[in-house]
Amino acid sequence: SAILIDVVSGRVLYSKNEKERLPMASTTKIMTAITAIENGRLDDVVTASFRAQNTGGSSIYLQAGERLSLEDLLYGLMLESGNDAAVAIAEHIGGSIEGFSRMMNEKAAEIGAFNSSFANPHGLDNREHYTTAEDLGKIASYALRNETFSTIVSTKQKKIPWWGRSYNRILTNKNKLLWNLEGGDGVKTGYTGNAGRCLVSSATRDGWQLAGVVLNCGPMWEESINMLEYGFSTYKPVTYYEQGQFVKTVAVANGKKDRVRLVTDRLVRIPLTEEEEEK
Repeated sequence: SAILIDVVSGRVLYSKNEKERLPMASTTKIMTAITAIENGRLDDVVTASFRAQNTGGSSIYLQAGERLSLEDLLYGLMLESGNDAAVAIAEHIGGSIEGFSRMMNEKAAEIGAFNSSFANPHGLDNREHYTTAEDLGKIASYALRNETFSTIVSTKQKKIPWWGRSYNRILTNKNKLLWNLEGGDGVKTGYTGNAGRCLVSSATRDGWQLAGVVLNCGPMWEESINMLEYGFSTYKPVTYYEQGQFVKTVAVANGKKDRVRLVTDRLVRIPLTEEEEEK
């Protein structure tokens, strides 16, 4: 399944089986990261547990008792896809994996991702862990509007401390589109045998950001690039109102004033094809 959306307006520019519930592997960590950013402090000191140390799959090789800042763990989570970092973050923010999963589900509902269920913070296979391309697109767009999240996922390489060693961990982002796509600036890869190859991608050109999602997609890099290039070549963003722009004056019945000025609370910009813009 797949979807391509405009990050600011949420307009869907392309979709395929976008409402089908599917496992999403480590693209789960988009929700993990934004939940942690909104509920924690970047300078929080997090102590890794034995559960974090012993989590299978991709890892930044945490040891039980190791202490790192939440910010460093978020880089380990999103660049190297550390499942151990995901558990350490979840236990710190939510008290347990179960408690943090409840927070993730509450956030998904708040965003409007009603066809998703989060059972863990890392995305390892679980029957109660799934999303849709449509929901994941909503979650990614929401997260990308957060400056801290956006900075982390667009980082190609980062050094963070390595407890008990004289050198740092060197984290390298697994998202090839940061190097291979003009304007590539996110977001997250994912793979399990059950979920297949998954990718949430984003790119910004001339201040206009698009996000794409592919789930269970063998050629995920090629398909994601094709989808984003299609969006940039077929549509262009048309601005109707700037934030704070005067729109009109309206009458007020039984008010202290007879009339009131209305201004926009946000930028109103929608991507349109040439044909749509003419109409």
